[in-house]
Amino acid sequence: MAQQLWFLRHGEAVPHDSKPSDGERELTARGERQALAAGAALARLGLEFAACYTSPKLRARDTAALACRALNVEPEEVAAIASGFDRADALELLLGHDDADARVLVIGHEPDFSQVVHDLSGGRVDLKKGGVAALRIERGSGSLLALLRPRELESIALATVDAG
Repeated sequence: MAQQLWFLRHGEAVPHDSKPSDGERELTARGERQALAAGAALARLGLEFAACYTSPKLRARDTAALACRALNVEPEEVAAIASGFDRADALELLLGHDDADARVLVIGHEPDFSQVVHDLSGGRVDLKKGGVAALRIERGSGSLLALLRPRELESIALATVDAG
């Protein structure tokens, strides 16, 4: 296997003009549901994360807190994720993990996440609020493993296991 970077875009937040500072924008009720569904879906898929890093902006921190409830990992704030997060920042987060199979979850913002996915894999993605993109990273470049929209994450989270 190889290391993996999983990107979760924060859930839906209140409008830009509703708060004096962009960093103070909180999640809407829908954004909270998106965050909970993302965490539940990733857990249902059997994913375990060596670490979770989040932007210090309120909407990302709240997304991280809600999603990580199901993932048994404590989110850690990283200032670089708030704005201008790039390929080098993403790879640096992985460098902190010696395990060749480490899986790291990063919670933050657009357009940075889509640009990082492109810079590492060459792929173009449209990462919706509350959506997930995942990359397998080998020798400083990546390949796209998954791109999940919020409604797909919700379906996975709510799916029942067939005991039959």
